[in-house]
Amino acid sequence: MLEIRNVNKRYGTRKVLTDVSFGVDSGRLTGFVGANGAGKTTTMRIILGVLSADSGTVLQDGVPLTGDDRRRFGYMPEERGLYPKMRVGEHLVYLARLHGLSSASARRNTTELLDRLGLGERAGDLVQSLSLGNQQRAQIAAALVHDPEFLVLDEPFSGLDPLAVEVVMGVLSGYAAQGAPVLFSSHQLDIVERLCDDVVIIADGEIRANGPREQLREQHSSPRFELRTIADAKWIRAVPGITVLDLSDGVAVFEAATDAASQAVLREALDRAPVTSFSQQRPSLATIFKEVVR
Repeated sequence: MLEIRNVNKRYGTRKVLTDVSFGVDSGRLTGFVGANGAGKTTTMRIILGVLSADSGTVLQDGVPLTGDDRRRFGYMPEERGLYPKMRVGEHLVYLARLHGLSSASARRNTTELLDRLGLGERAGDLVQSLSLGNQQRAQIAAALVHDPEFLVLDEPFSGLDPLAVEVVMGVLSGYAAQGAPVLFSSHQLDIVERLCDDVVIIADGEIRANGPREQLREQHSSPRFELRTIADAKWIRAVPGITVLDLSDGVAVFEAATDAASQAVLREALDRAPVTSFSQQRPSLATIFKEVVR
């Protein structure tokens, strides 16, 4: 497990991180969400040792990270950092060799990664000749080519088309399935919601929400329900403790003042006609984000 504990950081007189604490569990994908300037990149650079914290620490399994530990990380910065005049395959082999892999392992990993990311036919192309989306895929490959034990990726889905997003999602899920902790930032909340096991929301340098995705949805759920029945549902307006939000063609969306009120609706509906569905509505990650950062 990777743990960020009580990290603080200032740039001059401006405080950019305040007691930032969260964990990234092994074998789980953690989405790091926040607006521009919220503190995501600063936090990730502190994790990698690129920046030093004013106070606080980063731990691996309860022990402070060392430089040797960080060599086992895979890091993708938001800014593209590949050499534009190198060929894609040669570049990845070069980076893998810098991490200590043998020539044979470096070439094998490069070939496998480029194939998985849909760049197998572009291995001999110059980096600068790739489209922006393919450069992004190559940047992701550079973070993975040395078989890292931890992944820290800053906006890995930026600039990718929908098909490329699916490919990269599959690759990252595969690394997590092998037991690696994976932390990535993204502005694309729909991707985070689909992909991540855990979500960390940061705003103004402070953690506003943190936990398993479904737990956060449960915590921020309102007492809002949807009823679908084959009969007219106008009767629901007369049920005590119920506020109808939408009503049409046997579909009613309503808020219930108490659990007893919502159950009264369900009992009444079953007495009147077959019910095709009855469910509590869960908020999207976008809704939770807006709620906690405002």
